[in-house]
Amino acid sequence: MATQASAPTTGLRETKKQETRQLISDHATRLFITQGFEQTTIAEIAVAARVAKKTVTNYFPRKEDLALDHQEEFAISLAHAVATRHPGESALAALRRTFAEAVNAQNPVAGFSGQEFARMVADSPTLGVCLRGLHDQREHHLALELAKATGAQPYDITVQTAAGLLSTVHRVLFQRIQTLTLAGHPNDEIANVIAAEATQAFHLLEPALSGYASSPTPE
Repeated sequence: MATQASAPTTGLRETKKQETRQLISDHATRLFITQGFEQTTIAEIAVAARVAKKTVTNYFPRKEDLALDHQEEFAISLAHAVATRHPGESALAALRRTFAEAVNAQNPVAGFSGQEFARMVADSPTLGVCLRGLHDQREHHLALELAKATGAQPYDITVQTAAGLLSTVHRVLFQRIQTLTLAGHPNDEIANVIAAEATQAFHLLEPALSGYASSPTPE
């Protein structure tokens, strides 16, 4: 009987933890937007969320984690797209397809963050450095996946170059979305613009990478 009762208890505990995490994140985002990232303290966030300061740092070890809460998803996004590519699909084709899907869904990981949030990030030197680091991490994970897909070493020059080119296109498009967001354009308009510009950007890589790291087709 005790074993049967533990499952609901564990589920409730995890639900409560997720609710607390979301509560802290929501209050932190509100304060960051209204006061600025650098100007907001962990203590202020704790007071707003009505939790102990230690509770905040237990859920979010770094202050940056409170502002950029999709870091892991962002860092592995390109590698995941390559790892899950369709049979016969190249790395470029997979990344092009998944980016189009992200734009169509106006996914925050692709850069659709909203004007207030984008301004908060743009105005913070700390978050700017953090974001650049996340782009670098994303390129690193992509290189590892491309090496795995092609049977090469991660430091192979072809792997490094391909990862750099593919990551750069995504980095440029991400920044383009941010620029249009900061200029006040609505998401639907941004999505239409980016869809067209992404076609041009990815097309530039076709001559070099159209068949690179293609997934095997079933016999």
